[in-house]
Amino acid sequence: MEVIDLARTIRSRDPARPSWPEAILCYAGLHAVLWHRLAHRLWRLGLRGLARFASHLCRFLTGIEIHPGATIGRRLFIDHGMGVVIGETAEIGDDVLIYHGVTLGGLSGQPGKRHPTIGNEVAIGAGAQVLGPITVGHGARIGANAVVTKDVPPNCTVVGIPAKPPAGSICIDPTVGYGITHPEDDPVGEQLSAMRSELAALRARVAELERQPETTR
Repeated sequence: MEVIDLARTIRSRDPARPSWPEAILCYAGLHAVLWHRLAHRLWRLGLRGLARFASHLCRFLTGIEIHPGATIGRRLFIDHGMGVVIGETAEIGDDVLIYHGVTLGGLSGQPGKRHPTIGNEVAIGAGAQVLGPITVGHGARIGANAVVTKDVPPNCTVVGIPAKPPAGSICIDPTVGYGITHPEDDPVGEQLSAMRSELAALRARVAELERQPETTR
């Protein structure tokens, strides 16, 4: 049963480790996928008005907009989910992780294939924009707020605008969803490290002054 598969995926991949009832009742991403299954089935039957209405209800209830024509694989985990938009000709593989604010959109108003194809086990970070009829290979990682308009090779990490690998590296850390790759690529971590070093130097200086006799101060 798909709802069980989706809930199991949420429980295994979300660091919050929700209970079964939480995973089933409190995750908008799970509800959005189930609504999409209904909308997509209606779309394929030619009942496009009903399909669009089901998609509209999904957006109203979850904050996630998935066109009923989009093709979605198994165990899609949309974490948080608010503001996710998935276009009509988008194709998503199995075991994909998508964070909030992601757009799988088009660059052209022409009919035909105009949205991305996402491989299996891809992670797409918060706020990322994946645009055009491009292919994101299996196991790829897209960092937060990246703008991707070219194909991404399998098992490759891309970050930034325009998106490209950070210093040619490949990231296997699933936290790339929030834009974190290797520690040396983390500017916030670098600043914190510098502040810790400065604080340690100041503490050492204060301790040295406290050891000096009163007359020499």
